[in-house]
Amino acid sequence: MDKDTEIFKGKSFSDIAKDLYGASKKKESQINLLISELKPFVQNIGDATIIVPLIKDYLEVSVKNDDQLAKLLAIVQRLIGNNAQGDSDFSISEEEKKQLLDELDALEKGNESIDEQVKGIKDGTSKSNRQ
Repeated sequence: MDKDTEIFKGKSFSDIAKDLYGASKKKESQINLLISELKPFVQNIGDATIIVPLIKDYLEVSVKNDDQLAKLLAIVQRLIGNNAQGDSDFSISEEEKKQLLDELDALEKGNESIDEQVKGIKDGTSKSNRQ
């Protein structure tokens, strides 16, 4: 198996790596857009204490997502390397599987929570506005 072997339907390792790089760049642009959209909502220090942590959360989730994508690519790269050496046994330990699945679940929950918070701010229904 090499970097051009089809891993998913119509996708090779190099295609996936290229897609992940493109998605990372797109996410960077989206975060910058989000920050520019949230800036007008910051009128005083109280607004900043609500909005700045949301931006921080988005940035942290972005870093975690990139880390998980790097781990996924490392696994696929290990598969490619094992097959290139004639070792057809590609194994990932149960602990590694559980860790990856737990990380993915945590990232998904974090993304949902942040999206709800941002939606609340955009709609004017943040916790501070309800009190």
